[in-house]
Amino acid sequence: MNNQEKFNNTGVCVIGAGSWGTSLANLLAVKGFHVNLWCYEQEVHDSIAEKRENKVYLPGIKLSRHITPLTDIKEAVEGKKLVVLVVPSHVMRETLERLSPYVTDDMVFVSASKGIENDTYKTMTQVVEDVLPIKNKKSVCVLSGPSFAKELGELKPTVVTVASSDMNTASYVQKIFASSYFRVYTSDDVLGVEAGGAVKNVIAIASGVVDGMNLGLNARAALITRGLVEIRRLGVALGANPHTFSGLSGAGDLILTCTGSLSRNHTVGVKLGEGKKLDDILKEMRMVAEGIKTAKSVYHLGKKLGIELPICEEIYEVLYNGEKPERSVHRLMTRRLKHEIDNDLG
Repeated sequence: MNNQEKFNNTGVCVIGAGSWGTSLANLLAVKGFHVNLWCYEQEVHDSIAEKRENKVYLPGIKLSRHITPLTDIKEAVEGKKLVVLVVPSHVMRETLERLSPYVTDDMVFVSASKGIENDTYKTMTQVVEDVLPIKNKKSVCVLSGPSFAKELGELKPTVVTVASSDMNTASYVQKIFASSYFRVYTSDDVLGVEAGGAVKNVIAIASGVVDGMNLGLNARAALITRGLVEIRRLGVALGANPHTFSGLSGAGDLILTCTGSLSRNHTVGVKLGEGKKLDDILKEMRMVAEGIKTAKSVYHLGKKLGIELPICEEIYEVLYNGEKPERSVHRLMTRRLKHEIDNDLG
């Protein structure tokens, strides 16, 4: 049996049939894997089963018949070697608790969800390790990078990073996902890759606010640049490699999410900048904008670590305390003048 045949015989389950989970499932199915896709919503299951399309979260993309949609999590995951976790960060723990009884020692887990849990301030792989009965922590990794689900569904070139504390695991997952239009790099900086993927959503809301207020391209470029400083500052405080934030899961993902019209977080920011209330914005959205909940985690984590995150702090004030974006912009622009480069980032 050659390597490709070996990989194609790997049982794969994707937990979460939102736009990104569906797109990743389709990527693997197009490669020849038989993929179980766990759907939380019956409506999504029926759409995929009957029309080979996720009309709720990924409309317009024809899905491979190698995808089997399921609503029973036990049926979806039993016997699978690779489990890809793609649920919103605020329901990750609850979903893992449902999954936990069916975990086996030979499973490899790939977190493709971006966020930091409220209250615990744990990243998604840390939540996985906290909940699941995993004997070998090396079997957990994270996949992240600049990647809109719609474009991947359309088979457009996409490049990401997979990070694991064990490079054999990272290499294994890299080979499973890699294709002619989905290039995968490896990293051993799990925490850095997760920090970049999570905090960039908060900065993307801020970027949207700038655009919604029509503050111009100068302001947006500055916001993105200083936002990257905050991501790096928080990541380094948590123990990440500072060089990670110059890569795909750092600067790459940040640029995409802060400028792309497909970004849900940027869209939320635009509407806030236009003067709309958060509650009204959320009523118009079905898909989750992860930066909203992550903003709370980042705000409190920054306070706990004693580090300055002025952009993230202002977005927290806008989202949770009803601060007017104009006042937040004024505070950011009139902060104490200082040297540009942090000297403690390595």
